[in-house]
Amino acid sequence: MTSTGNHGIPSMSKGNLGKSWQLRTENNIEIVEKFGACNCDYHKACGNNGFVWDEVKRDFDWHHTGRVNIAHEAIDRHAVSWRKNKVALYWEGPNKEHAKYTFAEMKLLSDKFANVLKKTGAKKGDRIFVYLPRIPELYISAMAIAKIGAIFAPLFGGFRAEAVRDRMNDCSAEMIVTTPDMKRLGIDPIRHEVPSLRTIMICQAPEGFKYGEGELSYDAEMMYAPEEHETEWCHLEDPVIMHYTSGTTGKSKGVIHVHNAMIGHYITTKWVQDLRDDDVYWCTADPGWVTGTSYGIFGPWLNGASQVVYAGRFSADSWYSVVDKYKVTVWYTAPTALRMLMKAGDDVVGRYSLKSLRYITSVGEPLNPEVIRWGMKVYDLPIHENYWMTETGCNVVANFYSLPLKVGSMGKPFPGVQAAVVDDKGNILPPGVPGNLVLKPGWPSMMRGIWNNPEKYKEYFRIPGWYVTGDSAYLDTDGYFWFMGRVDDVIKTSGERVGPFEVESALLEHPAVAEAGVIGKPDPLYGNIIKAFIALKPGHEGSEELKREISDFVKAKLAAHAFPKEIEFRPSLPKTRSGKIMRRVLKAQELGLPLGDLATLDDE
Repeated sequence: MTSTGNHGIPSMSKGNLGKSWQLRTENNIEIVEKFGACNCDYHKACGNNGFVWDEVKRDFDWHHTGRVNIAHEAIDRHAVSWRKNKVALYWEGPNKEHAKYTFAEMKLLSDKFANVLKKTGAKKGDRIFVYLPRIPELYISAMAIAKIGAIFAPLFGGFRAEAVRDRMNDCSAEMIVTTPDMKRLGIDPIRHEVPSLRTIMICQAPEGFKYGEGELSYDAEMMYAPEEHETEWCHLEDPVIMHYTSGTTGKSKGVIHVHNAMIGHYITTKWVQDLRDDDVYWCTADPGWVTGTSYGIFGPWLNGASQVVYAGRFSADSWYSVVDKYKVTVWYTAPTALRMLMKAGDDVVGRYSLKSLRYITSVGEPLNPEVIRWGMKVYDLPIHENYWMTETGCNVVANFYSLPLKVGSMGKPFPGVQAAVVDDKGNILPPGVPGNLVLKPGWPSMMRGIWNNPEKYKEYFRIPGWYVTGDSAYLDTDGYFWFMGRVDDVIKTSGERVGPFEVESALLEHPAVAEAGVIGKPDPLYGNIIKAFIALKPGHEGSEELKREISDFVKAKLAAHAFPKEIEFRPSLPKTRSGKIMRRVLKAQELGLPLGDLATLDDE
């Protein structure tokens, strides 16, 4: 049985795709070709010829009413349409508990929590952090915060106290929504260090839980909250989301996105994820990261799609059971997860049907060609990689469902996005020549600033006329982009960006550490692991026990993904004459690469 996509093109389930995919080799490049149709044929429906972002605006209520709010477009408009009884959220917990919420129910719950927020004094422009595991309250909170015109600032559930403190202090956050366990681990140790924090909203507190000053029960407040709420109408350029992302120096920086970002969230989800009305969609990313927000909250709901959230721990069996149980059709995940599934073996795949799957996409780091080949073998589907980052807000380069997939490439620019490879002076480089991957500013989901740091924001536009991604790439003669690596020292591990400065700062707080330098070391499973080079203070001897102690120390301060998996003790570390640790020298030494210019090295 076929269904019809938005452009009148028949869509097909995996069951009738049959042999729609073919792998061939051309000029030593593996190419996957598709025979069939998609929600939006890149050439005919959304190719660069004639595409303008303004055309997309017609799909939103605000285009006709002039009343702007991303939460209205994601939830409320569906709740008064034929989708009101359609499931918006299928939720499964770590112990197989489960729940489902229609668009009408999500509207009711988010309206009630918006009233709760207003009762506490929260208002338009306030920074409200959400520090929750993937429970329904997280998704309700995101919508409610947007409805009152405040700024939704999600925090990764694995963060610990120091990481939470730095981010809240950076933007003088007024409120945080959390659970008792996460409060104990991430907030209690640093609460006195965050003077702006006036309210802690606690979800799922057990009976008898003792609330402190400024602490409120989510459940109790929701019980008596009014059901009717008048949405705060905003301007397209009003801030609504803030993600903290790592850099090479200084603390994590707050990347600001505005209501206008909904245009990019909506259309890229529709075309890159090929999302249709009858799909069940699963984005496996945590909403603490931008993928889990743009494509795990807003994008699918702006399209009126049903999405799955799984809050349990990773295992091949649990993930495949989720696909089968909820009949997932479109699956958006990360290369690290796919490599772990591949490592689990083909036998595990055979225990599940997975017949519902028709499309798999991946983001976060380069996707190994062997994973794509494996996906075609075990899922009968290729895996389509796409490229973007926190600052871009939405997919900017992608392997589209309707285009031949060049195994290992990032794909082609999204319509309306102009990408190029340039040298340091902004000269466009010819195909095959590596350089800076840059984007022409102007797509709707581009960040609008860095919180309280305009100078940092300007650095992204240091090449006149371009947004500089910080990645190097090259373009081939067919218009596909190929990733080469980071230009700076940011470490991509398990699909997440980790700033070496934050890890080094945490390392230096350990009483045995005198100097610390951190690099990303290539790893077949995680993409990169964090390796730390440490010079110890006098009186301390390097040992395996001390390595474990230091790693655990950093993990407790930052996050479960942001600690060194390897530590090497050295008498001293290479530094410039001004005392800056030379990470590039450490990396070159570790990987056996040329050391480069050592003119600034302190050789004393």
